[in-house]
Amino acid sequence: MSAQHRSTLRLLAALVPAALALSAPAAHAGVSLIGIGQITGSDLSGLTGTLENGAAANTLGGLGSGIAWAGGNTFLLTPDRGPNASAWNSAVDNTTSWIPRFQTMDLGLSSTTFSAGSVASLSPVLNATTLLSSTTALNYGSAPALTGSGVNYFTGRSDAFATGLSTNPDNARLDLEGIRVAADGKSVYISDEYGPYIYRFDRSTGERTGVITLPEKFAAVTPAATESAEIAANSSGRVTNKGMEGLAITPDGKTLVGVMQSPLAQDGGTAASTVRIVTVDLATGKVTHEYAYQLDNIGTVAKPKYGSISEIVAINDHEFIIDERDGKGLGDDSKAVQKKLYRVDLSGAQDVSALTGETALAAKAVGKTLFVDLVALLKANGYTDRTIPAKIEGLAFGPDVLVDGVWQHTLIVTNDNDFLDMATVQGIDTANPNQFFVLGVTGDVLPGFAAQQIPEPASLALALLGLTGFMLRRR
Repeated sequence: MSAQHRSTLRLLAALVPAALALSAPAAHAGVSLIGIGQITGSDLSGLTGTLENGAAANTLGGLGSGIAWAGGNTFLLTPDRGPNASAWNSAVDNTTSWIPRFQTMDLGLSSTTFSAGSVASLSPVLNATTLLSSTTALNYGSAPALTGSGVNYFTGRSDAFATGLSTNPDNARLDLEGIRVAADGKSVYISDEYGPYIYRFDRSTGERTGVITLPEKFAAVTPAATESAEIAANSSGRVTNKGMEGLAITPDGKTLVGVMQSPLAQDGGTAASTVRIVTVDLATGKVTHEYAYQLDNIGTVAKPKYGSISEIVAINDHEFIIDERDGKGLGDDSKAVQKKLYRVDLSGAQDVSALTGETALAAKAVGKTLFVDLVALLKANGYTDRTIPAKIEGLAFGPDVLVDGVWQHTLIVTNDNDFLDMATVQGIDTANPNQFFVLGVTGDVLPGFAAQQIPEPASLALALLGLTGFMLRRR
């Protein structure tokens, strides 16, 4: 929240007696779970009919792959490449002609009352669904072409590519992961696992307006339609289904930061410990640096095992929070062990662009400190190691909220439920919805925090129109 915004709120507090709650005793310092929301159903794409596997084309699922704050109560969320849990064609890893999209939702944070020591219930509302497309022709390979009236839609089908490097931006296949809103509020940046790509899209139309090209070292030289075939055919580049996973954008809107889910093949692949972080100058679209991040060993000394990265979010222009997790928990019918958020500072990190291999990268890895252990936090609030979602994948800072009359930052954590509203837990069918966990973060835990710059009301009169429950809703 900006100084100008806080100044306006203080003026309003002087005018509105009920705002005296701002002088209430401070809530306990730290990171706490203050709210939970869920959503299921259909989206607003207007699509009808079913996909190749029988799933509805307008299924609302997998929302937690990525989440971005867009001001006020509004958040944008990305599902990944669509429903592929039902077997229909192993030659394409059961992927379908799902049109990639992002969902625009209102989480209702400003209309919710938060109190320390309790967890509020949110009622998220879906406001829009935006399908992603290209005005230029796309390579659909052997997949059905999704075109019409000058629009070429991207697809979740794994076989929608041409020969050549997997980073060819003309390929139609798209597996969405991270999403961030540009400083102008009119564009969004989205990362992908198939390429890996980073694309810019028009927020209102869903049309692609830009491509950020990653160095060739990130590409698979020989793409394939199945995970097993692609892994077998490539000794370098991103590992299949573990490409560019998380995105952050600095508060000034000038730098985009992307993180790979797992190490590149030439750096040891999924058996190795160190992933690459890339920074991009948005003015030029050029990759400026690569840094190394070392994963925790969640196996043993004799037999190391590593999780993966799902998200990165900016604290300020040089500090970030990274989501490091295993794939265990609800949806995997197993016990969640590792869902940790780590804080990193890239200001003193060493560039690893010229280095290759796990040993070389690990020696230059950026330092990290634990921000919060999500398994411990959720278990302290009634979850079990089997009901914690397996895929905790989305992170986004949201608007500040009042907790017992004291302002706290909000960090929204989301899960990817793989489009499966039900999951089996030890033989019992259990609800597996898209969930939104709202963490309250006191100011002393995040010194140096800078909120993303969002356009604000130009006058007090406009601010008064946006006041709900004595809170200013960002516009």
